[in-house]
Amino acid sequence: MTTSDPIADMLTRIRNANTAKHDEVDVPASNMKVSIAEILLKEGYIKSFEINEVNGFKNIHIVLKYGKDKNEKVINGIKRISKPGYRVYANCADLPKVLGGLGVAIVSTNKGVITDKEARGFGVGGEVLAFVW
Repeated sequence: MTTSDPIADMLTRIRNANTAKHDEVDVPASNMKVSIAEILLKEGYIKSFEINEVNGFKNIHIVLKYGKDKNEKVINGIKRISKPGYRVYANCADLPKVLGGLGVAIVSTNKGVITDKEARGFGVGGEVLAFVW
């Protein structure tokens, strides 16, 4: 089944697995989703991820991260901002800060998919994909 918003599908799978306290989750792969997974890994929201191929289809196998026990979640919230019916763009001066800088905004720019902090450093804006806190 095809989805109209594959990025929202990825974020929802991660959110649901985190809420259900699963250790890992599989997501159909694309270049944009791999870039988002790299940001989540770099920012410390997930333990690891790897790309697997099953029956000719590539999947991203994401290992979720928790605190001392599974009741301490590292990902407290994950939200899709720009949607297919309503795209949200921001220049570098107007990029949002998630929880006053404690969270991360994932932005798609001409430099690639990067965080809001990196986008401010490069002085570029773009499409605000998601918030993670």
